[in-house]
Amino acid sequence: MRYQGSEAYSMDVAERRRERLERQAAPSFEVVTGGGLDARARAGVSPTFVARLRVALVAFAVLVAVGMVRVGISAATVTFLSANSTLSAQIDESTNLNDQLRVQRSVLSSNARISRIAAQNYGMVLTADAVTVDLTPEEDAAAADGEAAQTADAAAAESSVS
Repeated sequence: MRYQGSEAYSMDVAERRRERLERQAAPSFEVVTGGGLDARARAGVSPTFVARLRVALVAFAVLVAVGMVRVGISAATVTFLSANSTLSAQIDESTNLNDQLRVQRSVLSSNARISRIAAQNYGMVLTADAVTVDLTPEEDAAAADGEAAQTADAAAAESSVS
């Protein structure tokens, strides 16, 4: 006969059962949360990528700004060189005109030409008589000439009054 519940229990049985249940519940591989492809897709863009993108955009903006400044300086240089070339051409034209006018003035002001035109067109001729006036003052002659001039002026004034 057998009595139910009369057998002896091993105290280790409960612990072994718990360990066995834990081993059965624990999978053979380890699960890491949030580390799959789907988790990466949901996470968005990494901060490292955003930082690198910002650095690239700043570098691009600096290159564009430097390029624009260089183009502006080149355009200003071309403008100034064009203005300089125009001024140089005007200076050359003015110099040539000045040279032509000097030659023409020299030709037109020659004494031989003026004498020829005066003789042909106006009938003018040079006189053979030459009058020389001596303006050097001599002490006695200057005083006598001064008195004679005054008496001549006084006589001319009296004749015009009467």
